[in-house]
Amino acid sequence: MGRVPRMADALERLKERLGEVTDLGKATRILSWDQQTMMPPAGTGHRADQMATVQRLAHERFTDPEVGRMLDELRPLEESLDPDSDDATLIALTRRDYEKAVNVPASLRAAMTHAAAEARPVWVKAKTESDFASFLPSLERIVELKLQYVDCVANGAAERYDVLLDDYEPQTTTAEVRALFEELKPPLVELIAELRERDVDDSFLHGDFPPDRQRALSHEVIELFGHRPDSWRIDPTEHPFASGAGRDDVRITTNYHPDSLESLFSTMHEYGHGLYSHQQPKHLERLPTGGPCSLGIHESQSRLWENLVGRSLPFWRRFYPRLQETYPEQFSDVDLARFHAGIHAVRPGLIRIQADEVTYGMHVMLRFELEQDIVEGRVELRDLPQRWNEKMWDYLGVEVPDDGHGVLQDVHWSGGSIGYFSTYLIGTVASVQIWEAVGRDVPELEEHVGAGEFTPLRTWLGEHVHALGSKFSPQETLRRATGSTIAAQPYLDYLRRTYA
Repeated sequence: MGRVPRMADALERLKERLGEVTDLGKATRILSWDQQTMMPPAGTGHRADQMATVQRLAHERFTDPEVGRMLDELRPLEESLDPDSDDATLIALTRRDYEKAVNVPASLRAAMTHAAAEARPVWVKAKTESDFASFLPSLERIVELKLQYVDCVANGAAERYDVLLDDYEPQTTTAEVRALFEELKPPLVELIAELRERDVDDSFLHGDFPPDRQRALSHEVIELFGHRPDSWRIDPTEHPFASGAGRDDVRITTNYHPDSLESLFSTMHEYGHGLYSHQQPKHLERLPTGGPCSLGIHESQSRLWENLVGRSLPFWRRFYPRLQETYPEQFSDVDLARFHAGIHAVRPGLIRIQADEVTYGMHVMLRFELEQDIVEGRVELRDLPQRWNEKMWDYLGVEVPDDGHGVLQDVHWSGGSIGYFSTYLIGTVASVQIWEAVGRDVPELEEHVGAGEFTPLRTWLGEHVHALGSKFSPQETLRRATGSTIAAQPYLDYLRRTYA
């Protein structure tokens, strides 16, 4: 009789400890958000120290041997519970994370955080000046620390890159992602060749778009999609992202370009990330199981709102008059059909976040392959611009004019996020499967979108994806939401149906 109360006590102590670790992690997110949006540039050194300290404390609290003792004590309880229950999945996930983290010294974890915080402003300046050489020392330090991290936890991994991929897409191997991409690549290459010479007028999407009006439109779109103003905010930044400290503290960002409307689609994209955070299970909020299960699933939400909603004809039937009112000089003489065709023009370009849906995947594959080369030592870091440019030509037939439009365009490496890029295409593929599942359950989905009524879509996503948190693996989460693990064909069918 005494064992059950002891296990219950151990479970409560574990939850208390995990709550503290979660709080520290979210504090780090706010420090990072502030650095990228509000902090005076000269504060970088202070912020690097602060973030490293918080990360070290979180790591020490989580890898404390007492956590291991609690997990051992809880094994009989875990085995007696329904495997799908909140407590059983919490214990299993914590054990998996603990067994990986306990091999990493807290000093290394702090050093990785410090190096990333210091590197970000260096990257911003290097990108602006298209000067890869000035960023190279920061990148070398980040990669050095990442490889030390891999050495700590690579025991048993089939490939060294598996260690880094697992941080972003748990229980997914490099070989599995490679197989998915190899299935996608030939049809994408064929479709790009078929569509790239098609004459589609999108000249009206380039011109004079005052950022103040873009800002107003971005807020209007978020309001139309649905949010609580007292729990969301939108800010400008160099590279758009979503962050925040919890369900009721959602912070999305965008980037206003005075010569284009990319901010509108960027805002839709980050809204999807924000909604995922906003609808996470409240009763699990301070526990590991209460967060997103992977960045691939996270990305499925952002790509769904950006593309399946934001580029759809029903949405623009509803919203195009507002765009015309906001920018009459650009759109008063452009009818809806012409506009809709314009936002679906297929033109291989330089910038991933501005890429059309058809060429987007090739940008991700390029980065996925380069990251494996970095981790396996198959490329010297100083040669990355040349390798990048060669792949851009091979995959998209695009000549890269400078490093700011090439190897320096993404923020991820400056933040130490090596292993991340494949999740963009994983999520893009999954977004179509999720959209089709919503359509099966909500037959009037397109009518709702056309009417600007997004409650049914938000509710479905909340119940079938967001409410699961990270209780299950990414593929199990997708299977529970759609009936299938990830599959290339629905995505390829969608592209051909939409574009060809």
